This record gives sequence, C-alpha cells and structure tokens, in this order.
Amino acid sequence: MLKLVNHGMRCVARHGGSGAVHPNRISVTQLIRQQNLASKPDETDFNEDKTEDQKNYELITQKYFTTTEQRNKKSFEGAIDIFTHKDNRRRGTVEFIYGALRNMEHFGVHKDLASYKKLMNVFPKGKYIPENRLQADFFHYPKQQNCAVKVLVTMEKNKVIPDEEMGDMILNIFGKYGNPFKKYCRMMYWLPKFKNISPWLLPETLPHEAVELAKFALLQITSVDPLTKLSTYNAEDLEQATDKTWIVSAQSPDQKELLAELEDKTPVYVEGAFRVWLDNQQVNYFILRGPPRPAPPPITQTEDDIKDIRLWMDGVKSKKDKLDRHPTVHEQEDGTILAIAATGTSSRESLLSWIRFLERENPVLSNLAVLFTLQSPLGPVIPVKESSELQR
Repeated sequence: MLKLVNHGMRCVARHGGSGAVHPNRISVTQLIRQQNLASKPDETDFNEDKTEDQKNYELITQKYFTTTEQRNKKSFEGAIDIFTHKDNRRRGTVEFIYGALRNMEHFGVHKDLASYKKLMNVFPKGKYIPENRLQADFFHYPKQQNCAVKVLVTMEKNKVIPDEEMGDMILNIFGKYGNPFKKYCRMMYWLPKFKNISPWLLPETLPHEAVELAKFALLQITSVDPLTKLSTYNAEDLEQATDKTWIVSAQSPDQKELLAELEDKTPVYVEGAFRVWLDNQQVNYFILRGPPRPAPPPITQTEDDIKDIRLWMDGVKSKKDKLDRHPTVHEQEDGTILAIAATGTSSRESLLSWIRFLERENPVLSNLAVLFTLQSPLGPVIPVKESSELQR
C-alpha cells in the first residue's frame, strides 16, 4: 500500500501537480478506494456461511434417511450403523446427528430412549474429554458439546427421561466437566419430579381414533365433578340427522337438575368451539350454557348450630333462618354450564343432533329456546379428523 501511494505521488509530481492525470494511470484516491473495496467481504459470503449447515443437514437427510422405503425404528438404526461403519474417524458426526434429529419424528422414534442412545453412541469415546482444568473452563470442543446438548434437549421436549446407561455414555464421551453431563444431571433431577405431577395423566401412546381422544378430553374437562357421565351417540340413529357423525356428550346429575329448574322459553346457548390439548393433539368441544343464577344470600345459620332449637326433644330448629343450598361448580358468573360435547365434524348439524339426544334425557329442553352462537374466541373452528392429524 505504501509503495502504491508513493508511486502515485511521483506520477502527480512528474506532471507538475496540475491535476491532469494520464488516462492509462490511476490516481491515489482510486487506488485506496480499490484496496478498501477488496478488503471488504461480500454479503453473499455471509449468506453462504449461514446456509452451509442447512445444506449439510439436507445432504445427510438425502444420503441416509430418504433411501429407505419403510420408515421405522429398524431402518433408522440401520442408517446410524451405515454411518458409523463407513468411517472409523467419524468425520461429519455433528452434521449427521443434527440431520438424524430432524428425521426422528418421521421414523416414529422421537419418544424411544434406545434410539437416542444409539444416536449418542455415534460420538467417538475419549476424544472430547478435557485433559486439564484449563481446557474444561474454555469449553473444550464446543461444537460437539452443543450437539450433544441438543440431543438431550430433544429428549426433554419429547418427555423422554434418560437412564444411567446414557449418563455413562456421556461421561465416556465428554467427561464430567462438560456441558452435556451437566444437562444430564439436571434432567435426572427434575424430569422424574415432573413426570407424574399432572392430575390428568395420559397414556404414553395416545389413541389414533378421534372418538377416544374426545373421551379423554371430556374426562379431563369434567373432572371437577366426579359424577359426570359420558355418553357416545351416533347421529345415524336419528332419522332427521343430516350430518352422520359421532357425538360424545358429558352431563352430571347436578347439571340435569339445573336444567330441569329452568322456566319455559328460557334461552340457552350452544357456544364454541373451545380448544383443549392432549399432549400434541387438540380436541374442540362445545358447551350448553344457561343464564346465570342469582347469588345466594349469605348464610347465617348452619346445620351444626344448636343455639336456636325450637323442639329440644328432637332437635328441630327455628324457622327464622332458611338454609340455602350451596352453588354447584357448574354455576359461574357469566352463566351455568348445562352440558358439554365434542363432535366429529364440529358442524351446526352435528350440534343440532346433540341437542336432540339431550332431549331424550332432559325433556325440558323441548320447551326452551336453544340458540347457536358458533363464534369461537380462538379463531376458525377446526373439526376433529378421523385420524386426528392436527398436531402442535
């Protein structure tokens, strides 16, 4: 750079400093500008660096995980064996593991502990263990450690709890000072505590039938009243039904009593759809809501009060204060929940069939004004499909 500048200055001095530059020669400012432009990296280089990992993952997926016709656990572990036996030095281990993590759900092994062990076993043993405290403090082999932590995070997301064998594998690969082993220790402490903390435990494998999913959802919602009874109907049993689908209804004896106490021509509303999640699958449900009941007056006397007894021989109390019943859990401030249901299509016709089935057990419904307000606060109504493919 210094030689170029001096050469340009000599060119200017040779021409007498008049400012005229030979057409075949370059001025000093142009030389400096070209050097600055040459030293700046191109923006396309950054874009290529950003997408380089994604290209590697796509190549791994195309090379190892798209050639198999059957996508199951056996073919997934077979792809891992092909990679491990192909190169003893295990080059491209990180890229292969990231590509395998992206395809685990397609092979149906995202909740299988043995598949995660097989994937963790791809790392070479002893190579990434820090030899002294300095290496441990400065994050020895960061790319490989982040990859192993990603495997453990995927396990935590899919509710897969590691075992002692997984911990021994991590110790033999990264040692006890690595981030993967710290993550493993935290998972072993917290995940068993959170496994059964939910009051609505679900089976490890949810059923694929939409009717069974709807039953699980309504049981979870109506658990506030243990006397709630589930009923399954088929709209084909009704002659006037136009939507031939299944209907799952839930109603308790308290709700039947509340419905029987309503006066004629009282409006009741079918509202929904509301959404409830079962693991990674959702079910839409509807409610039959009645008008809110007035709040009961404050109770000034209880059954255990013996201060005011009219007849001492049999314990009959005075008629001054009348005991009022305690409101049920179905009586809310904005209305009274009279029934709840889920249908296969979540359509107006299927809900009309549900009301007709309810009339068989609640004859008072024929004297009430049933209004349909199918405007969900959660967005458009999505019916529960037969295979329930809608996931989180």
